[in-house]
Amino acid sequence: MGRKYFGTDGIRGTVGQDPITPDFMLRLGHAVGRVLRKANKRPTVLIGKDTRISGYMLESSLEAGFASAGVNVLLTGPLPTPGVAYLTRALRLDLGVVISASHNPFQDNGIKFFSAKGEKLPDAWEMDVESALEEAPQWVDSASLGRAKRLEDARGRYIEFCKNSFGSDLTLKGLKIVVDAAHGAAYHVAPDVFHELGAEVISIGCKPDGFNINSGFGATAPGALVEAVKAHGADYGVALDGDADRLQLVDANGRLYNGDELLYVMVADRLSQGLRVPGAVGTLMTNMAVELALRARDVEFVRAKVGDRYVLEELAARGWQLGGEGSGHLLALDKHTTGDGIVSALLVLQAVCRSGRSLADQLQGVELFPQTLINVRLQPGQDWKRNTRLAEEQTAVIAELGDRGRVLIRPSGTEPLVRVMVEASDATLAQRCAQRLADTLTA
Repeated sequence: MGRKYFGTDGIRGTVGQDPITPDFMLRLGHAVGRVLRKANKRPTVLIGKDTRISGYMLESSLEAGFASAGVNVLLTGPLPTPGVAYLTRALRLDLGVVISASHNPFQDNGIKFFSAKGEKLPDAWEMDVESALEEAPQWVDSASLGRAKRLEDARGRYIEFCKNSFGSDLTLKGLKIVVDAAHGAAYHVAPDVFHELGAEVISIGCKPDGFNINSGFGATAPGALVEAVKAHGADYGVALDGDADRLQLVDANGRLYNGDELLYVMVADRLSQGLRVPGAVGTLMTNMAVELALRARDVEFVRAKVGDRYVLEELAARGWQLGGEGSGHLLALDKHTTGDGIVSALLVLQAVCRSGRSLADQLQGVELFPQTLINVRLQPGQDWKRNTRLAEEQTAVIAELGDRGRVLIRPSGTEPLVRVMVEASDATLAQRCAQRLADTLTA
């Protein structure tokens, strides 16, 4: 059976359109509950959410579905996605459920699940749920119904977890930090974490109203953070997205650091402590300058497909700990089982505090390669993979670039486009080579 509902990151869509409707969420809770009860007669699940207005509706529907299948529910209220993953593991629960559409606008919402270990669930589990959704419901009798209650101090527990990822011998005292929570799930968590570690904190994007999540603030709109850092004379700015699993960081000069650069800083910090870092994982889009800089320090670098779940799979297969994407999804698997924007920010700031050197200083010599991306619209029936001119030109470009750049040609997952990307140490070279490749598809 093919997948009908699950995508690469759970189930996501527009509220009020299938499957993001209350009736489907009732069925989903029931189906997931039945799958859980195959292994445990009385499972308990944790449900957290971000700040979207639709979260209340979806939460109550899921809660009813779980109860109808004989599953107990703990509710956290608004809590970052990585906070749900942490508490599911810490409380020895059977499943963590997050109601969020991450960095999408408020009109969207979605559901993602974490295992008892706080990890993304395997494809086989998702297929079991899809199968259960096709079956008729099997309501339990009144004596077997699940109960629901609110988990007291979920926020406080998660704040302590985040703080514990920061070196116990270090402090953020003396640093002024702007914290932007995108009016999302970390609005009442992130400012407290940085404040309790000693920083002077200025909060922006921390006044959710159900409709303003990711709107003009947060990791997907870092302009507000850049302006606030300058206006307040802050040392650094930290921007999270709506569910706080990704990070953007700004320094006092207003320079924005992407996930590729922050991954390098995290690796370099460990090396400076004499710790062994056998390798790190990026994606097909990770800037080549970071790959070369890591290899120069004898750290192997591997590229996964785009998507944090693929980075996670690659890390797990190799037994490595550090990986990430340019978007700011960063993984440190000895600190957490999933991407965590707050923890990632603390690991980067830890490197600053420990070394006494600014981020810009630590990234000297790691000059990001210019990238040229050209989207070529395909004609109906056009088979770009069999284009011999493209293949010949690609071979010629790769030879010309040598170790000064690379080529990535991939189809869009949502439109009839081919994305031609060339990265090179020289911007003019990147532009010229990308155009040569694109021209073979339109000739």
